[in-house]
Amino acid sequence: MQLPKITPERLPMVWLLSGLLLNALALLQKLDNSFAITTLIIGWFFCAFGVILFVLQLQERPTKSAATRLSSEFISAGNTVQMPAMPKSETK
Repeated sequence: MQLPKITPERLPMVWLLSGLLLNALALLQKLDNSFAITTLIIGWFFCAFGVILFVLQLQERPTKSAATRLSSEFISAGNTVQMPAMPKSETK
């Protein structure tokens, strides 16, 4: 099964937002028990993982889109001058 293109593009945002929610949950518990501290550590891990995924996705994106990319066999005829036709030499 193939995932839609938008799903992997939004995964870093999901990790970052879930990390922020875990941090908010930990801060609501006033950090006075071990569950709150564990939740805070896991939340920061999720935030860092989301940022790392975002940076890696930025590095993997092509600089040009595939529609505007020219093939390697393309020869530009921009500023070229047409050469005069060479006369055919007669063979003996």
